[in-house]
Amino acid sequence: MRLLLAGMLLLAGLVASLPVRAAAVCTATADALLPFGNVNSGAAGPTSGTLNITVTCTTAALSLLATTGVRVCVGIGSGTGGSTTTPWRTMVNGSGDTLNFQLYNTSNYSQVTGLVPRGVPPAQELTMSYSVPLLTGGSGAQSVQLFAQIPANQVLASGSYGSTFSGANVVLTWAWNEVLLGTASVPATCNGGATGTNSSSAAFAFNTTATVLPQCGSYLTTDLNFGTVTGGIPGNIDQTATLALTCLKRTAYQVGLDNGQNNPTLTTTRRMRTTIGGNNYYLPYELYRDAARSQRWGNTLALDTVSGTGTGGAQTLNIFGRVPPVAGQPPAGTYNDLVQVTITY
Repeated sequence: MRLLLAGMLLLAGLVASLPVRAAAVCTATADALLPFGNVNSGAAGPTSGTLNITVTCTTAALSLLATTGVRVCVGIGSGTGGSTTTPWRTMVNGSGDTLNFQLYNTSNYSQVTGLVPRGVPPAQELTMSYSVPLLTGGSGAQSVQLFAQIPANQVLASGSYGSTFSGANVVLTWAWNEVLLGTASVPATCNGGATGTNSSSAAFAFNTTATVLPQCGSYLTTDLNFGTVTGGIPGNIDQTATLALTCLKRTAYQVGLDNGQNNPTLTTTRRMRTTIGGNNYYLPYELYRDAARSQRWGNTLALDTVSGTGTGGAQTLNIFGRVPPVAGQPPAGTYNDLVQVTITY
């Protein structure tokens, strides 16, 4: 009887001294793309989006009644579009223009998502608890949604914008507690005061994208006035008009001028007209892209239009007009025409 009791005491002592050695290993997956879609320069309201991230933690087999409690911090840095997380993260286009945006831990956009646990701004935190049974081990998973927003009233250049988050810009930091019997407590922080801690960079990857479409706004033209002519027109009459237009920075545009309202069918002849006693009389003229008046201004794209790139401010184009010499005496009257301007971007 004494030998049996001693054996039982020895067995109990062995069980009580078994250490907890299995480490929790955490991984993450995220939406590959956070697309903001089309964004307008100077938009009156913000443009929003969301990013879904799922964190999974696993622990190798411990004992029949073992559990693990884990706290995980999902840290996100500045991305390739810039070097700061506050006050704004940025995306860039191919020309190096920037677009401000931000990632938030909260749906009311009050807490910016940071890279460092409990930092300024802080990484997003998740907690989970799960059983770690003998033989199979255990795992737990938690999903979180980050909230993204492009602020209103940005003056933007047109183009495709993006930023990539990978490598050192996406870090998981986690801490875990394990017990062989009962419920393990969740650590108070992601990086200390626990059975174990660990971290992993390049934990997941995603891209943010946005497109600012080319855009041209209002334009203003001055009349092309050839003045008052007394007698005939033995030589050229040259005058200039202007066209002022405003296009977003980086917006490629072409400006075309049609042949007016009085050109004969199937011709490119521009004519001004006056009506006297029910009869129409015409005076030819032409519009040019250059001061030498050698390059006709038409409306065939990439052929005889004027091309330019928007700066975000008003740009002025000169329209060079000419009335060529006219044989004889044109009938007296006020001659005019109306030319349509087309801006393609």
